[in-house]
Order: sequence, then C-alpha cells, then structure tokens
Amino acid sequence: MAAWLGSYGPAAFGGGDLPRAGAVIMQYTGHSEYTENDPPTFACVGESDGIASWRTMERHIQALGDLGIPTEFHHYPGLPHGFGLGTGTAAEGWLNEAVAFWEAQMK
Repeated sequence: MAAWLGSYGPAAFGGGDLPRAGAVIMQYTGHSEYTENDPPTFACVGESDGIASWRTMERHIQALGDLGIPTEFHHYPGLPHGFGLGTGTAAEGWLNEAVAFWEAQMK
C-alpha cells in the first residue's frame, strides 16, 4: 500500500489531491511495481521470510536506483516475516536507519 501511494498518490485511489510522498518506508513485501516517479524508497526484509522474498525486494530497489531514485535496502539473516521493530534481532535499529533516510530526503 505504501509503495502504491508513493507511485501514484492518494488521488489515484479515491483520496485527495495531496503532495507527493517525501519517501516510502516499506518492510517485507513482495511488491515489485514501480514508476519513474516513485519517491525515495527504504526497504528491509528478513532473509528467512516465507512470504516476501528478500531477493524480490532487492530487485525492486535496484530498479528504482537504476532510475536515479534514492534507495536504501537492508536484509537481515535468519529473520522471518513480521519482525516489527526488530528489538533483540539482527534488524534492531532499522527504524532509526529509516528515519535517517527519510530525513536525508528532506534536505
């Protein structure tokens, strides 16, 4: 959902005509659609996610980067789908990294 809103904006889904997203932050998704107008995108996923392949996410992020869109991608060994904040796991701190990425886009 976050990626689609970033790509097409809320008006495309019946929402208001709002400013475009400054960044998309997404976790563990198999979403592979993108446009040349996508906002900067941060993504993270566990390498043991049985629902969302980290390689699919990596290809998505690489495609955005190839278009010149700022990206950041993290995959964490041993983590399944739904690791949330990652407290006590290899993903601990991902939220701070995502916030730093978002803030860097506002400069």
